Amino acid sequence: MKFFTADTHFFDHNLKQDLHFAQRNFLTVAEMNQTIMDNWNRIVSENDTVYHLGDIAFLRSSKAEYAKMFTILQQLHGHLVLIKGNHDTRAFFKYLSKNNYLLSDQLPKFVFHDVGCILKFDHFQFFLTHYPLMLGISKNSINLHGHVHHYSVNSAANINVGVDSPELAYLIAKRPFGTPISSNEIVTMVAGKKKDFQKR
Repeated sequence: MKFFTADTHFFDHNLKQDLHFAQRNFLTVAEMNQTIMDNWNRIVSENDTVYHLGDIAFLRSSKAEYAKMFTILQQLHGHLVLIKGNHDTRAFFKYLSKNNYLLSDQLPKFVFHDVGCILKFDHFQFFLTHYPLMLGISKNSINLHGHVHHYSVNSAANINVGVDSPELAYLIAKRPFGTPISSNEIVTMVAGKKKDFQKR
């Protein structure tokens, strides 16, 4: 299965001061990290693929910090397709690349994209980026993105897949914090936002 997420911000000690994180309500970064890991692994299996659309973590530029985050990523189930966010450095991606390894299906744990990638499923073309794109009028093209945390882009063609996204409300069931979004749930979110815009 394919899953999508963004803006996990592992190890971000600024979460209490930054309004982007006002709805996270964790006492410690360790508690937030563990909650995301638990909810991720609850639905993602070893050989699933998770597209992480940027801002994996908030790290200092040091091998010790990179190693700390590598330990977290090793514990997360699935192949990780990592799209660079504004808090993700090339040095960190190079560290992960040097320490990349194969899972049981003989495919690499990590795949990297500097800007984004394109996926097609359920008759849609999805542009996966960290920053929101302005696609204009486009019948079957959707931008999955992160970066804006608890904000929603004023366009039916943009879906915020971040852990703080208000657009998770388009899903029927309330989700435990940090749970990646499945392909089927993405299609539900697209339909929900389109219907919402048709009412306006």
